Amino acid sequence: MTLTELETWLRETDSSRLETLWAEADRVRREHVGDEVHLRGLVEISNYCARLCGYCGLRADHVDLPRYRMEAAEILECARQAVAYGYGTVVLQAGEDYGITREWLAEVVRRIKAETPLAVTLSLGERPEADLVAWREAGANRYLLRFETSDPELYARIHPPLPGEVWRDRFEILARLRELGYEVGSGVMIGIPGQSYASLARDIATFENLDLDMIGVGPWLPHPATPLGVERGTWNVENGERPTEGNTGETPVPPDQVPNTEDMTYKVVALTRLVCPEANLPSTTALATLNKESGRELGLSRGANVVMPNLTPVKYRALYEIYPDKACINETAEACQLCLSGRIHSIGRRVGQGPGGRQRRGG
Repeated sequence: MTLTELETWLRETDSSRLETLWAEADRVRREHVGDEVHLRGLVEISNYCARLCGYCGLRADHVDLPRYRMEAAEILECARQAVAYGYGTVVLQAGEDYGITREWLAEVVRRIKAETPLAVTLSLGERPEADLVAWREAGANRYLLRFETSDPELYARIHPPLPGEVWRDRFEILARLRELGYEVGSGVMIGIPGQSYASLARDIATFENLDLDMIGVGPWLPHPATPLGVERGTWNVENGERPTEGNTGETPVPPDQVPNTEDMTYKVVALTRLVCPEANLPSTTALATLNKESGRELGLSRGANVVMPNLTPVKYRALYEIYPDKACINETAEACQLCLSGRIHSIGRRVGQGPGGRQRRGG
């Protein structure tokens, strides 16, 4: 699909045309990855972060956010729960927290691999290469590192380097992860202030060029304690965008600004499935936050094949506040498992078995 075709679809508003897009994405999903929906048990192991990203509520200077870091025994208990619920993968996610040391996490990974049949996915930010090597040697299978946007100017604006840090190219890190033998995942946010339709079309084309194994896309949801959240709160609300708390309507939305809407997210999920037919694509918690009734189901019916039930102990969940009002923060792990399994069966799909890694055609 050309960049022009991708951008045309992103701008499409005709409901009948969009129905053809949803149907084609669902057909391609069925043909390439089947009807199984794989459940990845998510454990948010720390909300400390060294970064000052312009969009994230975990940013280091969010001083009003109580911080936590899970103990190894707590993480192992979550992994055991994942096995009990029939999940094939546990995802260990955190801010870029250097209190999580190389040796400590390597031992946690080794114990999970020794005591369970789970695949282990890590999502811990731009860690030094020696960390990535050690964790792979310990048995970690996958690494998620979203590049957020392929527009270098926009990326520099939302993701400043650490003090004294030489800027690191996330595309180079993704390539190195592949060399180390990880399954590689990445993705973008939709509707970042300053993101154009042409830029988002390039993001989707970049997924194809990177040949990613996993791709996560979701709407940017403004956090009021971040610079972009403050900026977004002054915009007029147009084109069906969700109003934000404190919106004063002082500044018009830029004319080529991608909206951070539910429908735009479905478009990106569907187009990503068409250009990356074999990839594992989650129907994200952010979609469920926008539409608590049926967001996950609609994502699954428009190209996605993964969901990520939360295994994080309830006492920590509200503190992992990348954005506010996140779905399911008070649900127990058991309730989340039962809910998602029921939702999957309600749309005629079945829960996947085993780790559910990417299956490349021809082996």
